[in-house]
Amino acid sequence: MNISIWSDIRCPFCYIGKRKFEAALSKFPHKDAITFEWKSFELDPTLETNTNINAINHFIESKGVDADDASEMFNNVTEMASEVGLNFNLNNAVVANSLNAHRLLHFAKTLNRSNELKEALLKAHLEEGKNIDDLEVLIEIASTVGIDKNDAKTVLTSEQYTYDVRQDQMEARNLGINAVPFFVINNKYGISGAQPESVFAKNLEKIWEETNKSPLKMAEVSNDNTCDINGNCN
Repeated sequence: MNISIWSDIRCPFCYIGKRKFEAALSKFPHKDAITFEWKSFELDPTLETNTNINAINHFIESKGVDADDASEMFNNVTEMASEVGLNFNLNNAVVANSLNAHRLLHFAKTLNRSNELKEALLKAHLEEGKNIDDLEVLIEIASTVGIDKNDAKTVLTSEQYTYDVRQDQMEARNLGINAVPFFVINNKYGISGAQPESVFAKNLEKIWEETNKSPLKMAEVSNDNTCDINGNCN
């Protein structure tokens, strides 16, 4: 069973959703038969990195919301994160474009390090207040998950994997995905949002059963009275 997950490093619900999905997956009896991959989705591809404004003020200005309402929203999300063991520091999150981070994730995928890097990038942006569009910061983060610094620098100082990011986003549009996180199971079933662990668990079990239906169970009979494909009858 394969699961594709569209998300953005800038998205707090993507980190929360990751934790809830991982919790459900860890208890799933067939977890070793499941593969999953991270897909790129930029919440705002046109966003310009700006280290001179904090995240909440940027949110107020860009969304046109009241300061008190914005503060309440940030506090609510922070509380949701704490329930799954995350320590968000959204007020200090750097307003940063995520394209370079997504390109680095595609490179990490070729090294089987994408899940580790995804975790490190989310933590850096949402908990540690690091600039995920700063090349030196990205190179350092990459090194913490076993990626060679020189290799990471080569990728980041080029246009490598930009096409792959755009392809992920085009695929999302073709599937009608316009919000993240979004989980697609076996290219057929979609789960939108940071759903409760129980929702992920229920759907994993249901889809597994539908995908791996058992053969017919034979009723107890006195004799077969059948002929097989080779013409043998009994």
